[in-house]
Amino acid sequence: MPDGVTYLPYSDTGYFSRLVTDYLGKAPALEEFYNYYPDQEGLAAAIEQRSKFPINREVLADTLTRQYEQLTKHPAVEQNIALLRNENTFSVCTAHQPNLLTGYLYFIYKIVHAIKLAEELKQMQPDKNFVPVYYIGSEDNDLDELGTFRYGDRKFVWDAAGQTGAVGRMSTESLKPILDELFKLLGPPGENCDELKDLLSRAYLQHKTIAKATQYLVNELFGRFGLIALDPDEAAFKKEILPVLQDELLNQNAYSIVSAQAEKLDAHYKVQAHPRAINLFYLNEQLRERIEQKGDRWYVLSTEISWDKDELLAELKEHPERFSPNVILRGIFQESILPNVAFIGGGAEVAYWMQLKPVFEYYKVFYPAIVLRQSVQWIGPVQSKLIQQLQFSIKDVFKPEVELIKEYISRNSTDKWQTGEEDAAMEKILAQLKQKATSVDPTLGRATEAVLTRIKYQLQVLEKKMLRAEKRKMQTQVLKINRLKNILFPNNGLQERVDNFMPYYLQYGNQYFDILKDAMLPMEAQFLVLEK
Repeated sequence: MPDGVTYLPYSDTGYFSRLVTDYLGKAPALEEFYNYYPDQEGLAAAIEQRSKFPINREVLADTLTRQYEQLTKHPAVEQNIALLRNENTFSVCTAHQPNLLTGYLYFIYKIVHAIKLAEELKQMQPDKNFVPVYYIGSEDNDLDELGTFRYGDRKFVWDAAGQTGAVGRMSTESLKPILDELFKLLGPPGENCDELKDLLSRAYLQHKTIAKATQYLVNELFGRFGLIALDPDEAAFKKEILPVLQDELLNQNAYSIVSAQAEKLDAHYKVQAHPRAINLFYLNEQLRERIEQKGDRWYVLSTEISWDKDELLAELKEHPERFSPNVILRGIFQESILPNVAFIGGGAEVAYWMQLKPVFEYYKVFYPAIVLRQSVQWIGPVQSKLIQQLQFSIKDVFKPEVELIKEYISRNSTDKWQTGEEDAAMEKILAQLKQKATSVDPTLGRATEAVLTRIKYQLQVLEKKMLRAEKRKMQTQVLKINRLKNILFPNNGLQERVDNFMPYYLQYGNQYFDILKDAMLPMEAQFLVLEK
């Protein structure tokens, strides 16, 4: 294992749901909810079966060629777009909304994971080609989520100047003030800082929409690896799923299919996504609203738009790009336009994909291997030194702060503050007292239990008081543990769900992505910790 690299089972971190850890552990309760486990054997089976589900490769390659006309021509990207025309080429896909300035670190980790997995699949099956794809969730309309990013202690929020609808279609014109504020804070000065400012300026001030800006930014950061950033908001792509869209509007089969699967999953785990009667939005300029059927008419909520059946089918045929799948059907769309063998998603995505297998079967669409995206904890030299000083292991730092403090005090205290031995001795005495009391009068059993419970509680109170006294003696070390946890786990959550990639780019430049890619194990299902 390289220096500064540690791998941990996801179950050891305490930050992942039981469904996710059970999935990684191949729990029998989940076997019916997926087809291919994301290891070498499962991915090989997915590749073999994928060939039986052809897609329109010409539409895919032609649309991507047009989307990339104004972008930097990375040879690896051009080669991969050309390769997608061939039947022996497959994709490895991750999807995420076009978060402003990429939003959170896991945006980056998803993409690097796709790149690394595509490389390893090529090594595994050299007679085939594997293309990493970032599927831009450009039709999402959650501006509160997508318009926010952090740099240092500062939270930046974009209000889009009152724009509504799909964030990917929003104009970038009002972003300059936010970038100006950010650039005042970016540092330290130097080549990486200048490059980052130039890159962000070109992305968001020279491209008209958020989707185009995101596609440009991702291409600049990852194009050298051959990554393709695909914007699915295209009429040509929507035409590929016209039968699905029409069936959903007229027959609404996905609701009953996914509901039945969710009910089965709910017997063991928390259900992540809930289907609607119609799992489509109507998408137009400044508009992305749900479609509902009432009687013999279909209505777009919060608008005056409605159709009868013939009008609806005419609208669908003439403007398929105006019909946008929600979370239940988005995967169907993705797998209908890409020759995909593996989908990389976070814990919540893994959970909701477990509900979708039957709807893929119903529409005869390939259901890929579901891969948990790589999670990464980045530990800087200051924090690494502090961990060593406190004599904690990397695994230890994932424990709750209270537990860490208690462990540290137990290991370093010269005073006997714990009451474990006394507890054991007291248990024996109390058991004897209970036996004596009930032998005198059996009805005293309940009263004796109450007395014993109060005594045990007082022992716990006493131990807590002694622990607080020890904390006061070791206040400096306790504060160090507090500071360590706050830096590594902001808001008691994972670093990757709060921080942005910019501080790392400022320090390492493009090498940052190489460090990540070199350390990732895309088929091992291990949490990656980097000490750099």
